[in-house]
Amino acid sequence: MPIICTPCRRRLPPVLAFLAACAVAGLAGSPAAAAPHAAAEPDSALARALARIAGEPLTLEQALLTAVTGSTDAQFARTELDAARSALRRERGGFDPELFGDLARGASDQPTASLFAGASVLESEQTTGGAGLRLRTRWGTELTASLDAVRLETNNAYASLRPQYDAAGRLELRQPLLKGFGAAAGGNLTAAERSYEAALAAHDDAVLGVRAVIETAYWQLHGALRDLAVQQLLRDQAASLLSETRVRADAGLIGPGQVASARVFLAEQEQAVLDRRESLDQVSDSFAALIGRRPQGGANRYLTADAPPLAHAVPDEEAAVSAALSSNLGLRSAERSVAALQALADAAAGNARPRLDLLGSLGGVGLAGSGRQIVSPFGADPETIRTADIGGLGESLDQAVRRTYPNWSVGVSFSLPLGGRAGGGERDRIRAVAAGAELQLEAARRDLERRVRADCRELAANRDRLVLADEGVAASREQVRIGLVEFRNGRTTAFELVRLAADLAAAQQRHSQTLVRAARAAADLRRLTADGSITKESGQ
Repeated sequence: MPIICTPCRRRLPPVLAFLAACAVAGLAGSPAAAAPHAAAEPDSALARALARIAGEPLTLEQALLTAVTGSTDAQFARTELDAARSALRRERGGFDPELFGDLARGASDQPTASLFAGASVLESEQTTGGAGLRLRTRWGTELTASLDAVRLETNNAYASLRPQYDAAGRLELRQPLLKGFGAAAGGNLTAAERSYEAALAAHDDAVLGVRAVIETAYWQLHGALRDLAVQQLLRDQAASLLSETRVRADAGLIGPGQVASARVFLAEQEQAVLDRRESLDQVSDSFAALIGRRPQGGANRYLTADAPPLAHAVPDEEAAVSAALSSNLGLRSAERSVAALQALADAAAGNARPRLDLLGSLGGVGLAGSGRQIVSPFGADPETIRTADIGGLGESLDQAVRRTYPNWSVGVSFSLPLGGRAGGGERDRIRAVAAGAELQLEAARRDLERRVRADCRELAANRDRLVLADEGVAASREQVRIGLVEFRNGRTTAFELVRLAADLAAAQQRHSQTLVRAARAAADLRRLTADGSITKESGQ
């Protein structure tokens, strides 16, 4: 419904009606008395302009949920975490007990020339088998328990047992005392554990980072959407201005110069609408790429369904820095990466030493078989001797396990590479890499502190910046009100009124940008201080 000017009872053109509405809204309360929320609310004309823009509405929470699963950054962090978990499982597997065994059967014919060989051609068939368990500890200790058995059949006339069963059991120990001891033995496993912790923290930090990026992009989309709506209002006002100036020019009230100026202004505003629409589409496309989903239902862009918060809590700067240095997940990931390199450096230092190992064994043997008759070759009258049955394979194994016939050994093994260049070079290389990582960690701490302080100051200044933006909007509305009075009294032109409306639109845009800046700083600060809900995984 057009607004009617009371003194002259004339209908104002649409552009003047809009400006009058803005002025009335500005007169509703002084800038000092207006609440920030009321000042930030769009007027009815802006709300209608926003409603005319086509697209798929999306809330911030919907965008965050979609991005956590669809973001390539989050997916890449997940693959890095999976790789670190697999590497940790591999290194742990190096200390798993290992079962081993073998089984073989063979035969041989051996010609002999000895009278005591028992046959001119010794024929033998032998079956061997063994099994055992190996274990390596993180201290470098190597333990091996084994049990071997041999079944022998031969045509030797003097063989007492046929078949014959031999068994041997042994428990062996190798304990490195220098190279391969302690950290040198478990260095790779310790490094894998620290690397997994680093990957887990990096994954959680990536999720927080995705949320911060998405939130910032969401509010940027909100700002681009409002900019387009305001620009469309300006275009509509410019069209109304051109229509009004033509009417007044036909009536002889103004000259053709003002008509030409109105045409130029309208052309500029039409081009600005195209630019704003293209900018909105680009921001929407970037937003869609971040969350990994295009608008649905035939829409070609996203629309924001939420508005940025008008107020943010201002944290204490020193407390925020302390919280970030102790809780930041990116910093924790870097610290765990440095710890992994330090573990490798400690292992390399241990492996650069000479090798000195303590060796020991404890075992037993067993013998069993089936007795047979043996013809003695000695004496004038050959004598037949019957050997006793000792038992089968089980008996020989039982003797070996019980150590019926025990054996043991103890000793040391020593080796010293002359020059020590291989071990020493690897130790120095990893130490240098670890030193570089520590420098990068210190640089990350300093950069983190700088960013936290900048975000805190941004939030601290937001209150004053928002008040100034509100005052700018209120002042622009006051200018519009005064312009309307002057236009009615013939002291200004309709073109000047549209210029004042453009100033009001720019003030509204600065207000939106202020809200977006504060929302970005708040989101970034939450990420830097790890103020988010992340489900932690445990090592597999």
